Amino acid sequence: MPVKVSVVVPVYNPGPYIEDCAASLLNQSLPADAYEVIFVDDGSTDGTSARLDELAAQHAHVKVLHQENSGWSGRPRNVGIDAARGEFVMFVDNDDHLGHEALERMYDYGVANKADVIVGKMAGKGRPVPVELFRRNHPHATVDNAPLIDSLTPHKMLRRSFLDRTGLRFREGRRRLEDHVFVTEAYLRADNVSVLSDYVCYYHVKRDDAANAGFQRFDPVGYYKNLREALDVVERYSEPGPLRDKLLRRWLRVEMADRMSGRRLLAMPDDYRRELFREIHAVVVERFGPGVAAGLRPGQRIVAALLREDRYDDLVAFAEWEAGVRPRSVPTAVEWQDGILRVGLTAEYLTADGPLTVTTDAPRPAADGAPRDAAEAAAWLGAAAADGFERATADLILRDRATAASFFQPVELTRERVPAEDGSTRLVLRATAGVDPGTAAGGAPLYGGLWDMFVRVSLGGWTKECRLGPAPEQAPALPSAGIVAGRVVLPYWTKQGRNLSLDVDRAVKSLGLHRLTPADAAVSDAETLTVALPLYVPDSTAATLRLTATASGRTLDRPAVLTPADGVHSLLEASIPSRELRNTVWRTGLGLPDGRVPALALLLRVGRGRGDVEVVRAGRPGPLRRLVRVARRALRAALGRTSTGRA
Repeated sequence: MPVKVSVVVPVYNPGPYIEDCAASLLNQSLPADAYEVIFVDDGSTDGTSARLDELAAQHAHVKVLHQENSGWSGRPRNVGIDAARGEFVMFVDNDDHLGHEALERMYDYGVANKADVIVGKMAGKGRPVPVELFRRNHPHATVDNAPLIDSLTPHKMLRRSFLDRTGLRFREGRRRLEDHVFVTEAYLRADNVSVLSDYVCYYHVKRDDAANAGFQRFDPVGYYKNLREALDVVERYSEPGPLRDKLLRRWLRVEMADRMSGRRLLAMPDDYRRELFREIHAVVVERFGPGVAAGLRPGQRIVAALLREDRYDDLVAFAEWEAGVRPRSVPTAVEWQDGILRVGLTAEYLTADGPLTVTTDAPRPAADGAPRDAAEAAAWLGAAAADGFERATADLILRDRATAASFFQPVELTRERVPAEDGSTRLVLRATAGVDPGTAAGGAPLYGGLWDMFVRVSLGGWTKECRLGPAPEQAPALPSAGIVAGRVVLPYWTKQGRNLSLDVDRAVKSLGLHRLTPADAAVSDAETLTVALPLYVPDSTAATLRLTATASGRTLDRPAVLTPADGVHSLLEASIPSRELRNTVWRTGLGLPDGRVPALALLLRVGRGRGDVEVVRAGRPGPLRRLVRVARRALRAALGRTSTGRA
């Protein structure tokens, strides 16, 4: 079979992280003869070389190339490109890993859309990744119609013929931002770029030792010298005008304004941030015309103006004020409706002094000037928030706690100007989100795990995320767990922070089934058991009632059905064959969709006669009874050993 994808992995001293990377590459849904993995060992000294050779000996589609250390990732990637036989080339770093279907999905998507570059959805485990880019699929994306420029890491799939036609390769040697140069040129020269957003393809991992190249402190002089090379690519392949300004704005925003803002700036030693300031000031004056900064958000525009005007002390003062600006989101309602979990919330921004407020007479920012001081900057930003309030948004994002995979949920939004006591106005967003367990993971059902709720608030030039919580003192009552779309979904407040999260297919005791009492159950006749369960179902759902004899441990499964009751509870109805149950006490359990059987904490005591069925509470045995049980088990074990010895 022709090789569809060649995966190129530059490797240098990854330690144990190579195991997760390699496992994900060997466990792809694409058939093994349809892809190859090329590890390019850049002179590793930690024993990884031998491990890679072992993998190559075990798997025919794994190849290892060894070379002397080149100092950075550019040369090993180029060596991998030259050795690749696939129709497409995929770049993966040695401490990251892929989703199980990543190669198959990205390849099929690229072929279907005749793409030269395929960008797969990313999840950041301790590392930032683009969010807006992956809000939806973009089969025909450009740097003008999609935020492609927000994703400049090399973890893309590119058509091999495109690489050969353009001669596109990575810059080599010890240099920063070689991936920016490569990816920017790929975007600007490709016939088509496709963004796949409905499946997490790439997991970008922060190492526990923070040894990823992107987390090392860099030399400002060398860094911004290399950054200029990316700006050169933009100028080479675009015409002067709004599009070029938009592209250049990415580096002003991310590598300069954001780096010199708020807590990020304040966390640096003063001598280092002064050195950064000098280098950034030089680039801003040298390379960016007025149209570049004009498209920034208000706060970033203020930082850019202070950088341009060489006002370091004022920049630090503004960062000290802005460090106190953060979003807050409060849950107001959580309930099941028609199989969808409806989550109500409010969101607004806070400052160090309390809720962000604005006044109608606040001064508006100058088009390209800088404020006189931090107080004027704060007033400018408040005015910008008020002027743009009708465009403010609040999104609910579900994020898998284990993998950081993130998915936007549909939201209905209203905006409210709330008068404050001092005559100013608070800007409050009110939203209702709908979480459908059958489609919430990018159109697919939620999979098992813990899912945290984040709210992404865009207001007044800031876009920041926060957890949904903490729950207020008068917190909305949480609904019971639900069985929806074949998943058991339990909303709960986290112990730390009292934020709203979802437990999917993991909760057993927390379902509340263990809190039943005999009053919850009724034996309508000798053959039917009806139990009111604290378990939501949107419609009739097949289930299983498991009966376990307390004396012998014999089990008996009976078909049952769950039907909606009052929007919170469901009724479990099951037939019970009284003849088979006679003269025995039976524990009861509910068979869940994933095969688990949590106890219902109800006992059935069945007598000799027809209709002699009694529902009793399964009380927890007292300490004396537990001690007797332990002693009996120990005695049985001892007798068993003795019998074996005699034989």
